[in-house]
Amino acid sequence: MVADVSPAPRTAEPDPVPPAKRRSKRGPAVWVAMYHSVSDCPDDPYNVTVTPACLDRQLAWMSGRGLRGVSVRELLAARANGVQRGLVGLTFDDGYADFVTTALPVLYRRGFTATVFVLPGRLGGENAWEPQGPRKPLLDVAGIRRVVAAGMEIASHGLTHLDLTKTTDEVLHSEVNDSRHRLAGITGGDIEGFCYPYGDLDERVAAAVRRAGYRYACSISPGPAGCGDFALPRIHIGQADTPARLELKRRLARVYGRAVEAV
Repeated sequence: MVADVSPAPRTAEPDPVPPAKRRSKRGPAVWVAMYHSVSDCPDDPYNVTVTPACLDRQLAWMSGRGLRGVSVRELLAARANGVQRGLVGLTFDDGYADFVTTALPVLYRRGFTATVFVLPGRLGGENAWEPQGPRKPLLDVAGIRRVVAAGMEIASHGLTHLDLTKTTDEVLHSEVNDSRHRLAGITGGDIEGFCYPYGDLDERVAAAVRRAGYRYACSISPGPAGCGDFALPRIHIGQADTPARLELKRRLARVYGRAVEAV
């Protein structure tokens, strides 16, 4: 992904120094945008909120450059067939309820899809893992089903938003496996994707996600060597990201190890 020149929130760790070794450049790389909450809330200490108007401008910028936003599931399917050029992965972390009320209408107008990473252990709850800032409601069962009915992808963010690198093996298993099974029961379909809370992972955590049956996992930076699609990098997008900043991020995605390489 690209250098994120906006202040990085706890849920989006600061950009690392560009890696010395990068994946081989075998084809056109694409990038995945990382959003969180979409609302008009001005109190945003972690830089995880964009207004609906800002989201619309950012998606308009993508459209104006011939780019189409899609879910990670759709992006990886296109990559497998060598037709990923012109696609941008769109992800919304934490499963905020405002995705249905404010983000979904904007995506509809553009004809875009997205992946929403939710926390089935906090259904209908709040973002209690954030020590500061406003309490924001999270999707409940009905909200998740509305997201699926709208053609979006539902994927797991764990059960309760823990740093999985600091959990016991038992808790890790529950956060990874139980979240997948609960979401499958709600959606009636397979849950293919996982997103590491805070972007934190190590070899143990990545291996647990792979064993749980997921097909991919999103992080922020590429993660330990050999993770491949179980540490897909993303670019944090915030309220301050103007068209000029978005273009800079797009151009530097591969340089900073934030691009999803072709297979």
